[in-house]
Amino acid sequence: MYKKQTNRQLTIYDFDQPLGLTMNPENRWVKKADSIPWSVIEDKYAALFNSDRGNIAKPVRMALGALIIQSEFQYADTEVVNQIRENPYLQYFVGLPSYKDEKPFDASSMVHFRKRLSSEILIEINELILKPIEDGADDSQTDDNDNDDDNDASGSENEGTLILDATCAPSEIKFPQDTELLNECREKLEGIIDVICEANHLPKPRTYRKMARRDYLNIARKKKKSGKQIRKAIGKQLN
Repeated sequence: MYKKQTNRQLTIYDFDQPLGLTMNPENRWVKKADSIPWSVIEDKYAALFNSDRGNIAKPVRMALGALIIQSEFQYADTEVVNQIRENPYLQYFVGLPSYKDEKPFDASSMVHFRKRLSSEILIEINELILKPIEDGADDSQTDDNDNDDDNDASGSENEGTLILDATCAPSEIKFPQDTELLNECREKLEGIIDVICEANHLPKPRTYRKMARRDYLNIARKKKKSGKQIRKAIGKQLN
């Protein structure tokens, strides 16, 4: 079962700070916590619990906050708990009312957090977090349009694709054994040599550029390359 929190949108001024420490309201975890609509998220999270029986689940701010911290630093479950225990800013981020040098929850709870907050739910939460930012951007753009009489009515041009899901990223990885890496290094090195020679009025050394380029194209055009062919091509580029 789930019990809603009475103070769902905790602020830094509500947090009982450790003795001798004045917490900085500009800290990134404070600012990040203030930007998340915890109360709205909790309403949606509470709807996942249909039964009024059983143990009371951890607050959504603690569950979601712990997952955000883990995603930020790639900590193991046990390390997430230890980091929250040692850091008052992280304790504030997960919604604790005051700093305590004790575990906020058992590391095994992280498994339950991940089960309850599925990828579909996290996408919805992501949209809730981004909505105020998008609304603010729309309001700002509207104000700019009102103040600028010469603004083009067609609107701004498409400047690319924004990836909001942190689990998605373009796959543009070049592997170390790829001869393309060596070819790029060779071409850049040749450019450096040209600049040095031109600046010091020196004759350019023989570098067999055309031959190296031809050898690279021979291996690059092959759809299927054996290990022996790749090693041979790499050796030619290095020589």
